[in-house]
Amino acid sequence: MICKKSNITLCLFMALSTLSLVAVSHEKAGAPKPSTQRAIVFPDTADYQTLVVDLHTHSVFSDGHVWPNIRVAEALQDGLDAIAITEHLEWQPHLADIPHSDRNRAYQQAAESAEGSSVIVLSGTEITRYEPVGHINAIFIDDANKLLNVEGDAKTSTDTQTFGEAAIQWPAQKAVEAAHKQGAFMFWNHPNWSNRATSGITKMHDFHANNIRRGMLHGIEVANSFWYAEAAFQVALDYDLALIGTSDVHDLIDWDYKPHEGGHRPVTLVFAKEKTADSIKEGLFAKRTVVWFKNMLIGRQSDLSPLLTASLKVTVMRYQPDTVIAEIDLQNTSDADFEARYNGPYSLGLSSDRFTIPAHSEITIEIKPGKIMTQIDLPLILENTLIEPNKHASMNLIAKLPL
Repeated sequence: MICKKSNITLCLFMALSTLSLVAVSHEKAGAPKPSTQRAIVFPDTADYQTLVVDLHTHSVFSDGHVWPNIRVAEALQDGLDAIAITEHLEWQPHLADIPHSDRNRAYQQAAESAEGSSVIVLSGTEITRYEPVGHINAIFIDDANKLLNVEGDAKTSTDTQTFGEAAIQWPAQKAVEAAHKQGAFMFWNHPNWSNRATSGITKMHDFHANNIRRGMLHGIEVANSFWYAEAAFQVALDYDLALIGTSDVHDLIDWDYKPHEGGHRPVTLVFAKEKTADSIKEGLFAKRTVVWFKNMLIGRQSDLSPLLTASLKVTVMRYQPDTVIAEIDLQNTSDADFEARYNGPYSLGLSSDRFTIPAHSEITIEIKPGKIMTQIDLPLILENTLIEPNKHASMNLIAKLPL
């Protein structure tokens, strides 16, 4: 469907109608299978299930532009295991058109829409303040309303409907403490925004450092929507925070990330014992995460290495007839197009030292060891990975002649 500017409203209606049919279909005919064209798929590791989650999305119940059931439909299409719709507590620009006093309503709508499907809807919200506090997502909460407090009756006061100096609010610390009492997993959203007017580089503030020290801030977004924050990655390593990647989607996933053209939303891969909300929560608090962003896998070596081992393997090794040129077949069972650089002593025959192992595919490489060898090591540097800023993950594949 091609949308001209003059027909943008009609195009939005058609797109939303299509997604609504997807969201509703599971209620009538069982949970639909995610689209094989766009589903985000990574293999389980030897010890954990690899769950795909998006912990930062919005609907019309704050400043998003779709109904919560559309977020569920998109999650199904993208093959997500879990999603959180994290509406702004203090920023509610659509209240004149969609009046509501319950900050849990988007979660309730999404959870009802997801019943019977494969998507777990996690409860969450976004604490929204000016810098240097900025925005913080709280996931696995019991009641979003208890994170928003005003003088008098919070349910009837209109002061909660304005974000800014006119609002009568708790100090941000009180909101964080209220979320902590509910057992929330909290992470710092788009931390590079705090200094984007100058350098755009994440800087640690006393507010965040103190909450990390007190066990009230557990993660940080190293990827949000279209950007990657290198300094935020370093902050995560320095302060022992979980690495988080999110779409922070407000419009349609199809518009922003173009999965029909091979794109994908940023997500967090959580290594969990089972596919349940409790297990996802345990994995997040244990910091077993890898971020999937623009064909880049970002994670600590301890978390990324098992995923790489599960994703890449040698299937066959053989020699070309009457030669000492080895042919080695490599299989990739992940969504990543791995950009590999051979770091061994031998020459490659079909490429230079760099080659691509496409997603969910198998390729053949040639190695010229100069003699018949029953085993050849393939030390690889995977240049579409990061285990710390500006440092790529490496692994060693072993090719063996069949017995």
